[in-house]
Amino acid sequence: MKNIAVIGGGPAGYPAALKAAALGAKVTLIEKNKLGGVCLNCGCIPSKSLLDAAHRFQTARGVSALCTEESPAFSGAPDWRKIQARTQAATRKLTQGIGFLLKKAGVEVLQGTASFKDEHTLFVQTAEGERELSFDGVILAAGSEAFLPPPFDALRGQIYDNSTIFDMPSLPKSMIIVGGGVIGCEFADLLSALGVEVSVVEMQPRILPLEDESAARALFQALSKRGVKFYLGQSAAAAEKTDGVFKITLSDGQVLTSEAVLAAIGRSVDLSALKMENIGVEWTRKGVNVNPQTLQLKNDIYAAGDVNGLCQLAHAATRQGEVAASNLCGVPAQYDNNAVPRAVYTTPEIASAGLTKATAEAKGIAVKTHKAFLMANGRAVAQDQTEGFFEIISDASSGLVLGGTLVGACASELVHVLSVALAAKMTVSQLKEVIFAHPTFAESIGEALAR
Repeated sequence: MKNIAVIGGGPAGYPAALKAAALGAKVTLIEKNKLGGVCLNCGCIPSKSLLDAAHRFQTARGVSALCTEESPAFSGAPDWRKIQARTQAATRKLTQGIGFLLKKAGVEVLQGTASFKDEHTLFVQTAEGERELSFDGVILAAGSEAFLPPPFDALRGQIYDNSTIFDMPSLPKSMIIVGGGVIGCEFADLLSALGVEVSVVEMQPRILPLEDESAARALFQALSKRGVKFYLGQSAAAAEKTDGVFKITLSDGQVLTSEAVLAAIGRSVDLSALKMENIGVEWTRKGVNVNPQTLQLKNDIYAAGDVNGLCQLAHAATRQGEVAASNLCGVPAQYDNNAVPRAVYTTPEIASAGLTKATAEAKGIAVKTHKAFLMANGRAVAQDQTEGFFEIISDASSGLVLGGTLVGACASELVHVLSVALAAKMTVSQLKEVIFAHPTFAESIGEALAR
């Protein structure tokens, strides 16, 4: 029986522990904070709960158009405390579930901080003191933390980052969001829906720089219509707080003011406490270098999740944790970064899988684009949700489905149709044979393929 240590109990660590235990290993999971990591406690899950609350208010305001003239328009004001309480209840429930699963699987959970003595020995600092433990192998799943570069590092503790934003005591009247990536856009969406005046500063010429350009343009237009102000191609040259007001000076000299600031600039890896030098491994703020298929870091040490810099998504981390555990337990497995679907939970939603047209062409692949707009979709028209499009990319010569981008309602759910097609290496002709129920948003996938 292999004796395995997992450092970190987030979306990479706890699935790795469960997988290793299922394969017959004795597993010890070491977590310094809360089970579930950033994703469950101050990331994916709480942000989706907040977004759901915000979108409910958006829906409620639109109901007045369907009421009689005598009926009063919706005028409910969001109660931030109640919204937070709902979010916290969901987080507690899911955290308890993880603890139950680990206990049922026989995984020993140690609350403490780990550091390497050598490749097979860890020091674990717990509340009771330091323990020296030996293992046959280690899975490093230590995660990442919010990145605050200058000038925002000087305001640490005074501004919010993508972890501390959930502890906001009340809704501010105004918020400057620095960073127009996924996190910045999601918070711009939810805060504006809750009545906050939102400004977004992004140093790239467009929001969502890593996503399809037409998808980013659709979201930009939607958020702009709802009052979000964008300052694109701009960086923050200076930031200060005076008399309770934040002032951000942009690179072009403009000065923005707000009651609060969210720095959504990305995340950073810090492995200093792990004493990686004791195992001869170098690391940077982007993480450590692993074999991108097996997740092997060195000998019997594997690294999964944010710590390896391959993909900062929870579901990618989970798959990596499982692959790392399988390989460490002697059951060969491979991770494919190209198979990871991506989703932005705004209104409209944006989801993608595989290659975009730009990434395919950058690889020298001649592509064919198949596109359908939701304004022609029966269910979208019936529900007043015609914003968006579904676009699929195929190899122009073989017809092989290469990927796609979905913009609109239910996109984060429907993207898995593309994931299955990619996993099965389906051609456009084969995927066109699928019968989609009518009326559904999914029909637009079939409509796109017919073009």
